[in-house]
Amino acid sequence: CRHSSVVRCLFNSTNPKDIEFIQSYYFNKLEFLRFSSSLGHFVGLTELGVKNAERLNKDTGILAVARAQKTTVCLRNIG
Repeated sequence: CRHSSVVRCLFNSTNPKDIEFIQSYYFNKLEFLRFSSSLGHFVGLTELGVKNAERLNKDTGILAVARAQKTTVCLRNIG
């Protein structure tokens, strides 16, 4: 079994409001959990993902770090 994570920024323009940070979590090549800056929280895509999303969304520290990634990862790379 393999676990991996993919981070991406979707740039529809250089306006920060139009930029979305997404972090997807995979297990055995199946995406089970995703954080989207547009939503501001984790979303579970499988039974395992739903359980993890519920746990992670209750942790304000983890949410704060995830929400900051749009600035840290995406906005610094607009150019």
